[in-house]
Amino acid sequence: MTRTVVLGGTGYAGRHIVSEAVSRGHEVISVSRSAPKRPVDGALSVQGSVLDLAALGDVFDGADAVIFSVAPRGDMADATLGALEALISRLTGTSTRLGVIGGAGGSLVAPGGPRLFDQGYPEEYRHEAQVGIDSLAMLERSDSGLDWFLVHPAEVFGPWAEGERTGRYRDGGDVIVRDEEGQSSISGADFAMAVVDEIEQGKHHRERFTVGY
Repeated sequence: MTRTVVLGGTGYAGRHIVSEAVSRGHEVISVSRSAPKRPVDGALSVQGSVLDLAALGDVFDGADAVIFSVAPRGDMADATLGALEALISRLTGTSTRLGVIGGAGGSLVAPGGPRLFDQGYPEEYRHEAQVGIDSLAMLERSDSGLDWFLVHPAEVFGPWAEGERTGRYRDGGDVIVRDEEGQSSISGADFAMAVVDEIEQGKHHRERFTVGY
């Protein structure tokens, strides 16, 4: 049985990943600072903070994958990168894969660039996008003893555009995924499917990829 730990398991992406992993028979631990308002049946909920990994005890022991799904908002706005750095240190040299949920801003708009972030990205989202970009750079600098992947969702992704589960998605590599009309979107459920597929299939090692329709 695959053991999957989701940090930020009550957030938008995290909650969907927890549900998808449970549905596939994973042993899932959902970590969040507050008790979930809507616990996912079959997942173990643990209250704790990514800012104090030691206090989480044996949560990471025997984990096949740890998913870092922590949004850089509120009091985590300037603390997310530090938390990720500590997690990288904790998992380096172990057999546990680290998956990081990034933002759309770091995706390339064409092979070789530029990034979506460099194409008039909305000011209100620039901080979150920059944290995602800096997270990728941190992962790329990490020791080879860490097996990681980072997933960029589509441009339209979030609770304001929940969408439905279609059971499909496309992997765009470094480049943002757009449909024939130039739109870039993905539902929470289908994004989670892509993340759990990666946990199970391991197609991306020490690299990022984009997901969309």
